[in-house]
Amino acid sequence: MNMEHQKKESRAGSTDKVRSAVGRQPLAVFWDMDGTLIDSEPYWHQAEVDLAREHGGDWNADMGWQVSGKPLTSVAKVMRERGLNVPENQIPELLIDGVIAMEERHMPWIEGVRDILADLVEAGIPSILVTTSPRRMAQAVVAKAPEGAFADYVCGDDGLAQKPDPAPYLHAGSLVGINSPDLMASCLAFEDTLTGITSAVASGATTVAYTGTNPVDTSSGPQFASINSYVGVNLDYFSALVARRLGRLGSPAAQTC
Repeated sequence: MNMEHQKKESRAGSTDKVRSAVGRQPLAVFWDMDGTLIDSEPYWHQAEVDLAREHGGDWNADMGWQVSGKPLTSVAKVMRERGLNVPENQIPELLIDGVIAMEERHMPWIEGVRDILADLVEAGIPSILVTTSPRRMAQAVVAKAPEGAFADYVCGDDGLAQKPDPAPYLHAGSLVGINSPDLMASCLAFEDTLTGITSAVASGATTVAYTGTNPVDTSSGPQFASINSYVGVNLDYFSALVARRLGRLGSPAAQTC
């Protein structure tokens, strides 16, 4: 681990107990990227449709939603099975190129999320980006976020087991010095797909399903809470979620998420 990460861990470790004791503010906030921070799912679906239009295969936006949140290698396999005449190992990079081209023209931030990120910076609460997208896509989003918004990011090409495995979120916690399951409960995770929700819940994080962009019903998922808009959401709301989660964990009949 590099020195930058070591410094982050030291800062986080020194404030964990204070935040838990005072106001129960979240120790950290973990953010999925596509469909949670930015409304980029339509970009992915358009890139998929464009690729199928150019190289054959049966594909449309509805099929894109069915693979939303899954690793690009899985998307490539499904697209090949539906007749796309492109080598499977080339499909992810072609899709990435298409999406990046659209994001360079316009980064589709979800309304209200930039204000939340800025408030978290001011409060000294670290945010970590946790995405199955490759690092070059995560870097493009971080570069256009409010200054200092992200303490670090976890990407699909980092060599970790991918969502729905909890590994990406457990690693995100470790980047800010959170290595205990008990402390993960004091962290919030925002996700929009059942694949991501499952990953975040399994890590122990207090998981919130964002429902404002994804038409797939996630109401039966294991999330702690759901939200359909970030407009008007503030640190008090985040702290209330953590306090309620910790309160439930402290009761005899508590459910873990």
